[in-house]
Amino acid sequence: MGLSRLAALHGVATSYSPSADVTVTVPDDTVITVLAALGVDAATPEAVRESLAAAESAAASRLLPPTLVVWTGEPLPPALTALRPGTTLDVEPEGAAGSPRPPRMRVPGGQPDPAVSAVSTATPAWWAEPPLGVHRLTVRTQHGRSATTTLIVAPARVPQPPRRTHGFLVQLYSLLSGRSWGMGDLGDLADLAAWSGRTLGAGFVQVNPLHAAVPGRPTDPSPYRPSSRRFPDPVHLHIESIPEYGHVRDRAALDDLRQSAEALSEAVLNKGALIDRDAVWELKRQALALVAEVPLTPGRRAAYCDFLAEQGQALEDHALWCALAEVHGSDWHAWPPALRDPRSPQTARARGELLDRVDFHCRLAWLTDTQLGAAQSAARDAGMAVGIVHDLAVGVHPGGADAWAQQDAFAHGMSVGAPPDAFNARGQDWGLPPWRPDVLAASGYAPYRGLLRGLLAHAGALRIDHVMGLFRLWWVPEGKPPTEGTYVSHDAEAMLAVLALEAHLAGAVVIGEDLGTVEPGVREALARRGVLGTSVLWFERDWAGTGRPLPPQDWREGCLATATTHDLPSTAARLTGDHVTLRHRLGLLTRTLEQERTEDATDTAEWLALLARLGLFPEGEGDEEGAVRAVHRFLLRTPARMAGIWLPDTVGDRRPQNLPGTWDQYPNWRLPIADAEGRPVTLEELTASSRLHRLMEVLAPENGRPCPRTAPPGARRS
Repeated sequence: MGLSRLAALHGVATSYSPSADVTVTVPDDTVITVLAALGVDAATPEAVRESLAAAESAAASRLLPPTLVVWTGEPLPPALTALRPGTTLDVEPEGAAGSPRPPRMRVPGGQPDPAVSAVSTATPAWWAEPPLGVHRLTVRTQHGRSATTTLIVAPARVPQPPRRTHGFLVQLYSLLSGRSWGMGDLGDLADLAAWSGRTLGAGFVQVNPLHAAVPGRPTDPSPYRPSSRRFPDPVHLHIESIPEYGHVRDRAALDDLRQSAEALSEAVLNKGALIDRDAVWELKRQALALVAEVPLTPGRRAAYCDFLAEQGQALEDHALWCALAEVHGSDWHAWPPALRDPRSPQTARARGELLDRVDFHCRLAWLTDTQLGAAQSAARDAGMAVGIVHDLAVGVHPGGADAWAQQDAFAHGMSVGAPPDAFNARGQDWGLPPWRPDVLAASGYAPYRGLLRGLLAHAGALRIDHVMGLFRLWWVPEGKPPTEGTYVSHDAEAMLAVLALEAHLAGAVVIGEDLGTVEPGVREALARRGVLGTSVLWFERDWAGTGRPLPPQDWREGCLATATTHDLPSTAARLTGDHVTLRHRLGLLTRTLEQERTEDATDTAEWLALLARLGLFPEGEGDEEGAVRAVHRFLLRTPARMAGIWLPDTVGDRRPQNLPGTWDQYPNWRLPIADAEGRPVTLEELTASSRLHRLMEVLAPENGRPCPRTAPPGARRS
């Protein structure tokens, strides 16, 4: 009982329910290990008693919780309205220097006014709301007690799309143009956004996480296990768009690199080669070294210095990790002991010794940030209602830059994953260290805020992978199977408030990936704050009733509606059953091929029958391309605020970009966009594709979409 109470006080679950009628007890040794990672000793019964007494004593004596959230336009939290008469409140606002300090507040004496009780919708007359931001609040009672806490003042909802809109979903590396260096880049992204916004009336382009990867050969190609989520990867740079490129003196060296890059692209587009991120980066690294030798103009130098000042310590740490990784390898756990501490004297000395390399990596971060801004500007200039939608991965590589620079914020010996469920009886371990909720709270959520602010700087919207992690995450102790993990809760109110605050400051929409098992109440809490969900056609069934496909009018409005994602089969593969054959070939099926095919065909037939009944499938049975169009007509019948078209679907690609459960068996994250015959398609060919334009006619103005601003290929001039 004591261990359970202690765990509850620290947000550690001692049981969980994988389904409504099942409760699983978490092993005691898991609970003890997780508590230890949170700095709580529960190793012995005596330690449990002492830790519990200390925690309960601290809770009983606390005037305020560690974090308070005030939502503008909503009642104050009970912790504030319950303050005793005579209590004074002082707010130290964010960025207080040079700005007026809010007046001291004082809870009036006498009996509490029942009209402003803890459940009232009225705001007490004594409350003077501070500006939006994260502040320090200090309260002092008449009896001399005082407490300081983090006060988050946030807008009630995140920004919403200005109108119902559609757009493309794409893995950027897969989008090669005729000028790419072996993989898609930020120049290609800007071009896709400009073209689709002007020609098709598209409102957004959603891309995979562009976070900095862990260097190495081979580099982990997954964009969801990065070195840093805070800074982008310079492998996405379009080299020729860097202003200094044209002033490089060694033109012969640049020409040689460009020819090698063309050979990489040629191999991918015409010779069946996979995208080789390492080879691309080696060429770009050499080119960037030449570019970095060109002095910046005064204006460019001033812009760079501003960027350095804005990013501060976080960028210095990231660049130093990159420089040290070049010398000692990409896993900081294997570095000389003194360098494993980012604040040690030896690390400071190494910073001085590697100053040129540190500056080089700072410069790359700036150049990449600049091109991210250019892509968003291109999108908005093309009339896009939203623009570029960036993606936030769940976590970071344990050996990477963020885990090194923010060691105190991460739970050592823990990994994020998922518990066993109907689809995976063994659970999942993603190999990503989780943030410690207590450390985040104590820091005023500084690491989380910095992360969001960096991602939102050039984003029209942010997609959050596994958005349920804002509420709780499944922690797996090192050395244990995922089945022996447990949930650890965040202060969801605070996490949502910081998200709403940063999204508001950036004017950005937020989309949560809420697929799979979701804790009751989570979707409702996200919807209340304006966070859009993700609805994928094949999963939208009446699970509480008939189990049949959900009619379009019954879909939720607050979502991004799609036919597929990067982890699922393309629409053509789903319709034809090719995805079942692929999984059988790779040994991933748990039943016979015939059983899987029968179930899959039945599922697909139900959806096609609904599409036909709704008059959305005039092409009729046997027309695969027509069925893809019918699926997208259906998405437009739903009330969803955003409709996403998987870009490979526009040309009939049948291969998934990622096949969960595989590693070497399948070329995850390394495939270019290809047509129905498997032939890679460039950006230029894609924009001229008649199949793409036939699909996009589904989104024509008569369906309520904005008119294209330019004519499609082949249109005659009058």
